[in-house]
Amino acid sequence: MNERSTKSKRSLHRYRASMRYRAGLETRDRILDATRRLIAEAGLEGTTIKAICDRAEVLPGSFYNLFDSKEQAIVTVVREAIEAVDPDPEHLGRDTLAALVEAYIVFMTEQSDLAGVYIAIAVSGTRNNSDLRERFLRHHEKRVARFAAAIEREHPEIEAGARSRRAETLVSALNGIALHRVLDPSFDAAGHSRALLNGALIPN
Repeated sequence: MNERSTKSKRSLHRYRASMRYRAGLETRDRILDATRRLIAEAGLEGTTIKAICDRAEVLPGSFYNLFDSKEQAIVTVVREAIEAVDPDPEHLGRDTLAALVEAYIVFMTEQSDLAGVYIAIAVSGTRNNSDLRERFLRHHEKRVARFAAAIEREHPEIEAGARSRRAETLVSALNGIALHRVLDPSFDAAGHSRALLNGALIPN
């Protein structure tokens, strides 16, 4: 086999690999878009693998090539929604407590369907699914760590243990506010969230 033929085959192999990768990304986007729309229209119960595949116009095999389960696709959609309102997406440690709280308010109020799914999965979906439970726990712990880091930047006088406890309390309270808003869409989630920040939890 001559050198030109070898290069040609390598080029063809790279081209085919690139096309497969691009097709995989397009399929993933269609699946996630279908999942997002189904959550808004049919809720968690109506977001089945069959419904996702039908809406995305993909075969179940294509779905399972990209996601292990319906829950993984749903968690991916929710995670991307949370990241979309991240005040510090590059994680450079520049976010403030106010920015973190405002980002969660946006998530609760402007993406309420996904916020409801987030709460529902965290409360009941993780009960018999250790992998999902670990994913949610890791996400929660990362959020608490970011709130604690913001507290440290704004209130360096607070000792480390107290920072962690206050961050955990603040994040848990925000989750409780999100739950209240899921149960009652008229609930003033924004006002209560800002009151948490401006209250006695974080000293002036």
